[in-house]
Amino acid sequence: MRFVTVGDNCMDVYQASKKAYPGGNPVNVAVYLKELGAETAYIGWVGTDPYGDVMIHALQEKGVDVSHLTKKEGKTAVTYVELVDNDRKFGDYEEGVMADFSLTNEELHFIGNHQLVHAGIWGHVEEYFPTFREMGLTTSFDFSDQLDHSLVQTLPSLVDYSFFSYTKDDDYIRQFLKDVKSRGTNIAVATLGENGSLAYDGEQFYQFGVQEANVVDTMGAGDSFISGFIYARLQGQPIQKCLECGTNTAAKTISYFGAW
Repeated sequence: MRFVTVGDNCMDVYQASKKAYPGGNPVNVAVYLKELGAETAYIGWVGTDPYGDVMIHALQEKGVDVSHLTKKEGKTAVTYVELVDNDRKFGDYEEGVMADFSLTNEELHFIGNHQLVHAGIWGHVEEYFPTFREMGLTTSFDFSDQLDHSLVQTLPSLVDYSFFSYTKDDDYIRQFLKDVKSRGTNIAVATLGENGSLAYDGEQFYQFGVQEANVVDTMGAGDSFISGFIYARLQGQPIQKCLECGTNTAAKTISYFGAW
């Protein structure tokens, strides 16, 4: 299977230790999918600063195709992170060169050679989803915890797998996933932190709990869940099995510092 992820990347800088780790939803998803056994490529922009080189070399070491990862004059995006009881809390975000991100025709052609394209809400990729649909690609999108974002109203019709982050299984999130499904997505999924995950396919809800794990740092947990889910789904697995695969992948991620 060949997956391509597109959009935002950043260096996650931990305030206490001053250590920096490569991250960003599309970057993380590419790495986790590679670890699961897929061929993956990442398309995005990094700066000409040292962090840009760190990002490129880290992805190369993980076996992700970075042939379309471009250096632009300026700074690589940075997110400042604090750990509170081993749960990551995001602080300031400096978008750097990614603020002006766009795709070339050659990059769009490259994307078309893959089975699935994944992006996230901070990646400036949403305008290309009509093109992805015309190409016949399977599409995946992480809306994160931005449940009130305007893209929630407009983008699901172009997304096969829509992912959200919430806190618990309640009436609100169930109705929310129903609404997203009604806008055209194939499956709407919500990760619920310590309360597991929930998916809706228009017929019924599917639930899965959490796996016991030694929680060191929750950075990347949602991204690794997405990777496990879509990897299983493109293998033809039923939704319940996809939730399980996503959960197992996330359990590994939270056992170490940084997303990967």
